[in-house]
Amino acid sequence: MFRRRIAATAAFAATAALVLTGCSGGEPATDSEDGARGERLTLISISSPTSFDIGAGAEWGTRSAYFEAVYDTLLRQNAQGEIEPALATEWEYNDDNTVLTLTLRDDATFTDGAPVDAAAVVASLERLRDGTSQVAGTMIGQEYAAVDDTTVTVTLPAPNPALLTQLAIAGGLIASPDSFDDPDVATSPVGSGPYILDTDATVTGTTYVFEANPDYWDQDAIKYDALTINVMQEATAILNAILAGEADGAPIDNNTLAEVEGAGWSYESTELDFQGMMILDRDGEMAPQFADPKVRQAINMAFDREALLEAMQDGHGTVTEQVFQPGWDAFDESLDSTFEYDPEGAKALLAEAGYPDGFAVTMPSIATFQTTLDLVAQQLADIGIDVTYEDPGTGQFLTSILTPKYPMTWMSLAQSPDWNTATILLAPNAVFNPFKTQRDEVDAYIDQMQNGTEDEAAGAAHGLNQYIVDEGWFAPFFRVQGSFGVSEDTTFEYWPTNMFPSLFSFEPKN
Repeated sequence: MFRRRIAATAAFAATAALVLTGCSGGEPATDSEDGARGERLTLISISSPTSFDIGAGAEWGTRSAYFEAVYDTLLRQNAQGEIEPALATEWEYNDDNTVLTLTLRDDATFTDGAPVDAAAVVASLERLRDGTSQVAGTMIGQEYAAVDDTTVTVTLPAPNPALLTQLAIAGGLIASPDSFDDPDVATSPVGSGPYILDTDATVTGTTYVFEANPDYWDQDAIKYDALTINVMQEATAILNAILAGEADGAPIDNNTLAEVEGAGWSYESTELDFQGMMILDRDGEMAPQFADPKVRQAINMAFDREALLEAMQDGHGTVTEQVFQPGWDAFDESLDSTFEYDPEGAKALLAEAGYPDGFAVTMPSIATFQTTLDLVAQQLADIGIDVTYEDPGTGQFLTSILTPKYPMTWMSLAQSPDWNTATILLAPNAVFNPFKTQRDEVDAYIDQMQNGTEDEAAGAAHGLNQYIVDEGWFAPFFRVQGSFGVSEDTTFEYWPTNMFPSLFSFEPKN
C-alpha cells in the first residue's frame, strides 16, 4: 500500500466560475432558487481556529472545517479514508520511498489572484515545517523543491508511511506566500479553497462567515453559496441551537441523542478517541514501581471497563485494552480480553512486585473531567494505589504531562492509523513518550513497519500492539462514541478518521 504508485483515479474538471451571492446572516440552509446549491450551510464547532496562519495554527480534528473552507490541501481523503487528488493530480515515490514527486493541477489560483504553482507549494510546506503548529513535528527533516511550475518533490530523511495522509489534512495546507508577511495573516487567510472568509461579518472566536469562492477550480464541489460556523462548547447550548432550528450540522453529545432525533435530525457515530491511563514512567525514573511490568499489569486489572463506560459515557462506546485503532493491521480484537477485571488478582501482582501494601501516586487533574478522575482514583484505591490529584494550572494539563511532571495520567486521546500511533505514542522520540522509554523490541517493530514489505509491516504492527498490551504500557478503558448530526434538510458522510466531517461531504438533501 505504501510502495505502489497512486495516480489520479478521477478527474476534477474545473467548470466555469459562477458569481454567487449569499445572505449575510447565520440562518440555516435553504435551497437556491435554481436548486443547484443551498443558500447557506450553518455548522457548529466546539473549537475556533487558533490562527489562520498555517505556520502557527494548522490543525485538523475539530478545527478542520475552517481550514478546508479557505485552503486546499495537496491531496484529499474521502469518507472511506482513501487518498484522492486535490491540488496534486498524480503522485509517485522513488524506489526507496524517500522522494515523493507530486504533479500539480495548473488551473488553481489563490484569492489574491496569484497562481497555485510549485513555488507556492514549496513555500507553504516550508512554512508548515518551520512553524509552531502541531503539524511541524511531523515534517522534521523534510526538504521540498520546485522542479518546474507544476512539479514538486518531497525528500524524506527516511520512509514515512503516513506522508500521503498528512498531505491530505493539515500537513498539506497550501496558502498564498504573499500573505505570509501580512500582519493580519492570523485572521485574514488567503488560500485557494472553496470559500472566502468574510472578515467583516466574522466575530473571531464566536462566528465565522464565509462566501463561496467564484474562482474555485472545482465549482461542482461547492454545495452552498455561503457557510457559517458558530462556536459552541456546551452541550446544552448546542442542543438549544438545534431545537431552535439555528443549525444544519453539529457535534452531538451522547446524552442528547434522543432529543436531537426528536427534532427531526439524523446522526452518525464513530469511535475515534480512547480514554484510559497512560503509564508514562516505564523506566521508573520518577516512580520506581512503574518499571515493573507486574505493576502496570495490575493497574490494567484494576479497572471495571464495562462499568466505567456506563458511568462515564452512558454506554456509548466500546471497551478496549488497545491504543491502536480498529480496521488497521495492528488491531486484534482478542487483545481486548488480555486483562480481566480482577482487583484481588491485581493486589497479588502488586505483592509479587514488592508492593503488598500498595503505593501512592500523584497525577494531574483537569476540572472538566473531575468526575472521571474520581472514578479512576476509586478503582485504583481498591487495589491499594492511593491517588492524589494536583492542579497543574489553567490550560497546563497537557503541558504538565509532556514536560513530564507526572509518572501516570488519565487521558482522552484520538486513535490513529498504525504508523501515526507508533510515532506519536511509542517511539523513543514520540511526543506522548515524555520519559523517552526505549525498548529494542519496539524499535525493531517500528523499523519493520517503516522499511519492510507490506506483509512484513502489517505483521510488525500487530507484534508491536501485542507487545505494549502485554507489557501494560497503557491501560485504556474504552473507545468513545462521537456523534455528528444534521438537520432533515441536510446530508453528510462521517469521516472514519476525523471527528468533524469534511465540508465537501455536506449537501442539501434535495
